Amino acid sequence: MMRTIRHMVLALCSVFILCGTVHAAESPLAVLQTQIDQILNVLKEPNYKDPIKRVPLRAQIEKYVHEIFDFSEFSARTVGRNWPSFSDAQKERFDKAFANLLLITYLDKIQGYNGEKIEYSGEVLSTKGDRAEIQTIVTLSDGKPVPVAYRMMLKNGKWVVYDVLIENVSLIKNYRSQFQDVLTRGTPEQLIERVEARARELQAQSTVN
Repeated sequence: MMRTIRHMVLALCSVFILCGTVHAAESPLAVLQTQIDQILNVLKEPNYKDPIKRVPLRAQIEKYVHEIFDFSEFSARTVGRNWPSFSDAQKERFDKAFANLLLITYLDKIQGYNGEKIEYSGEVLSTKGDRAEIQTIVTLSDGKPVPVAYRMMLKNGKWVVYDVLIENVSLIKNYRSQFQDVLTRGTPEQLIERVEARARELQAQSTVN
């Protein structure tokens, strides 16, 4: 799971930012390219390096993440064929726990942002125009280029991210394989409890730091 979390952090540090309402007339690439600046501007603020002054800035980033990242869609696709076996209450709990797990990890890790650069290398739209894949190259601070692709869908009039591929590895498929292992031996409730426990653990570590 830690390898997957590291991948998620890289993806989130690159793009999971959106501010305000996104209209269908905007292309997904334009949405990403325009809004990435929002998160970068927050990260570059001097106050972000201060643990106390960082609090409202982290809250701002959290808001942006929730606006661009469709956690419900990500949860359903990640759990896959077992999703219908979750009750409505379990789905709600899993959505919240999984979102918290990813969000806490992200907020902690982006504190190490060090000027990583992003190059947009392509945009592929589906025939119907309601799906898209945006290809980018993230150049790390050590100069290493990492291909990152974002799968987006047009939902309720705005573009949202529902999967990310890091070096051609899908986050959905990666998490799905881990969750399937748990569900094969256990129950939806056990998976939820495991994800909730991990989120609490990360939250405690974040509070200490």
